[in-house]
Parts: sequence; structure tokens; C-alpha cells
Amino acid sequence: MTDFRDVPAEQRFEQGFTDPDGALRVVWADYSIQGDRRPILHVEAEPELRGSGAAGQFMQSLADHARAEGLKLAPRCSYAVIWFKRHPDYDDVLA
Repeated sequence: MTDFRDVPAEQRFEQGFTDPDGALRVVWADYSIQGDRRPILHVEAEPELRGSGAAGQFMQSLADHARAEGLKLAPRCSYAVIWFKRHPDYDDVLA
């Protein structure tokens, strides 16, 4: 796994994970900017990571990042909406 990062020029959060074959793959979330809010528009994992739990680990990193940076997240993507419903301990980062 690589460090979680914000790529503002692309309005994207991303994190790398190693797939079963040892290759580095990425999970990312596209967002828009609304002041200190970041609507999460789309979350996606490269196909080789699907079903591995990488997307869930990424979402936890995203929520931790938002908490540390004082950002509020507004999930719009169905995956992000469901993840936050399953993790009410991160309700404080929701807009």
C-alpha cells in the first residue's frame, strides 16, 4: 500500500495497493470543491483490486484525511454512501 494523497489538479484522492500479482494498482475518488466540502462523485478501484478490500481501506484513509484536514465529505457515489452508512464512527466528517 502507498500513502493516501490528494491530487488537487485532478480533483481526485488516490491511494495505491499491491494486487495479488505484486503490481501496484490504484483506488481513487473524484471530487468537486465547494469551500471546505468535497462532494465525492465517484469511487473506483482498478479491476485487479476489486473484491480485495482495497476500496474499503481507501475509504477509511479518505475519512481519516478529511478529519485531519478539517474537510467535510458529501458522498454522492453509491459506494461512498453505503460505506459511510456502515461506518457511523466517521459521521463527523460528513457535510
